[in-house]
Amino acid sequence: MRICSLLPSATEIVFLLGLGDQLFGVSHECDYPPEARGKRVLVRSVVEPARLTSRQIDDMVAQHSASGQPLYLLDWEAFQDIGPDLVLTQSLCDVCAVPARQVGQAVSVLLRAPEVLSLDPHTLEDVLQDILRVGKATGTAARARSAIAALRRRIQAVERRTRDVTERPRVVCLEWLDPPIVAGHWVPEMVELAGGRDVLARPGSPSRRAAWDEVVEAQPEVLVLMPCGFDVARTLDEARLLSALPGWAQLPAVRGGRVWAANAHEYYSRPGPRLVDGLEFLAEMLHPEAFRGYIHPRAAAPVLVGGLSPT
Repeated sequence: MRICSLLPSATEIVFLLGLGDQLFGVSHECDYPPEARGKRVLVRSVVEPARLTSRQIDDMVAQHSASGQPLYLLDWEAFQDIGPDLVLTQSLCDVCAVPARQVGQAVSVLLRAPEVLSLDPHTLEDVLQDILRVGKATGTAARARSAIAALRRRIQAVERRTRDVTERPRVVCLEWLDPPIVAGHWVPEMVELAGGRDVLARPGSPSRRAAWDEVVEAQPEVLVLMPCGFDVARTLDEARLLSALPGWAQLPAVRGGRVWAANAHEYYSRPGPRLVDGLEFLAEMLHPEAFRGYIHPRAAAPVLVGGLSPT
């Protein structure tokens, strides 16, 4: 089978199922596992985030959306060369990855139409079921069920350890900082499983823009900064945007030294197997007394404000 994956989470699922040798094309963001970087790149973004501020990225995305211009460019000739049997794509977010409708236009020119499988999860369970869907489409359903069982055991282990916690902190997770966007879909569910209360989002609901006043009024005891596509270093740099905003210094999370910069690029933005890693990291952010030793520097780091450190 010849597989093309146009989103990073699907690429991770393909490798999880032991199908790396059958993967012939990926997107520009498919960087995990490292073997994915050697695959032919079929998709490129017209936005270069490394050279732009968060506000500039948001403005450029808005301009392209308003004009109907695509944010992603597909290599049509590469599609023809590969002649895929299966193309993995998504329709959940036109900003995060090339949308399924654009993929449909690309594959329509092929002499032999491939199966196009769109992965559009809203919850952790949806993510697990997407692994099974890819497994069924590739003849590796048994392997998929085994992988899902292992991931489910880890999720349940976190849930068991937080089930009886006496204090569930108020939590806000921001998927973007300028402007503020509250993380939705699977993130609020992860907060609940990790022993917290997401006070601005509901499990399964889409991410949404929020006024900064909403964040201040929510008075989070833990604030997790997880800008979509950013690693820890970039997120720490972006955190400076918030420190000048009114009410920042009075937030319980800031006063208590419980503001975290998370690697959303690897552990929160991508609806794939590593969300379970992200859940374990989040559990330590919320309950360090019960989950000591999960977080590593690549995963998350405290945002030091006024000399304060995490409690």
